[in-house]
Amino acid sequence: MKKRLLLGVLGIAVLTIAGCGNASEEDKYDAIKEAGVIKVATSPDYAPFGFHTTIDGKDKIVGADIDLVNAIAEEMGVEVELMDMSFNNVLATTKEGQADIAVSAISVTDEREESFDFTTDYYTSPQVIVINKNNAETLNSIESLADKNVGAQKGTIQENIVKNQLAGAQLVSIEKLPNIFIEVSSGSLDALVVEQMVANSYVEQNPDLMIADIQLESMKEDSFSIAVPKGNPKLVEELDKLINEMKENGEIEEMVVKNNELMNSASE
Repeated sequence: MKKRLLLGVLGIAVLTIAGCGNASEEDKYDAIKEAGVIKVATSPDYAPFGFHTTIDGKDKIVGADIDLVNAIAEEMGVEVELMDMSFNNVLATTKEGQADIAVSAISVTDEREESFDFTTDYYTSPQVIVINKNNAETLNSIESLADKNVGAQKGTIQENIVKNQLAGAQLVSIEKLPNIFIEVSSGSLDALVVEQMVANSYVEQNPDLMIADIQLESMKEDSFSIAVPKGNPKLVEELDKLINEMKENGEIEEMVVKNNELMNSASE
C-alpha cells in the first residue's frame, strides 16, 4: 500500500512539473495578445528603414520598419512599444526576452539562425560600396580597395562583406551608421559597405558621396526579415501571413518609398 501511494505521489509530481514546463513555454503570440503590447527592438539610424525626424516640433522614430510593425500590430489588435538602441544590442535584447521581436533591417545568417527563428523576408536590397566623389577615378575595383580603410556598422553583415569580399581592405567598425557616412565624406574613411536603398538615401542628401562602380556578390543576406526568439512558431506563422499579404499588395514597397522621400525632405 505504501509503495503504491509513493508511486502515486511521484506520478502527480511528474505531471505537475510537466504542466509547469508547458506554461513557461507559452508562445509569444499568446503573451503579446494577452498583454496588448508588442515590444520591438530596433536601431533607428538606418534610413529609410528606421530613423529619427522632427514632426510637429517633437522627435519621432519613423521608417519603413516602423510602418511595418505598426501595420502588424494593428492587424493583431495590440499597441507597439519601440525599444530604441544600437544595432549591436538589438538581437541580444530580443534573445534575452526583453523584446518580443527585432525589426531593424536584419539579415538572416547561419550564426543568427542558431539563436533565432526568422520570418519570411519582407524586403531585398543588394549591397553597395559608397565612396567620396573625389576618389571616383582611383576607387573603381575590388583591388583598388586593398589597404584602404572601409567602414561598416558594428554587428552587421557588412563587417563580414568587408572581410570576405574586399581582400586586403582594413575593416573599421563604427556603432552608428550616420557617423560612417560622415567619415567617408570627410575623407577619414576611404569607403563603406551598406545596402543600396540606404546608400541611395544618404547619397541623395550628400553631394560629396557616390555609389562606387564596384560589384559585390549577391547573398541571401541581402534580404531583411523579422527576428523572433526560437520556440515561437505561432508568432512566426502570424507574422509570415501578414508580411506576405503586405508584399503582395505592394504595401511594403510603398512604405520604403514614402520614408525615403520623408528622409530627403527632412534634410532639405
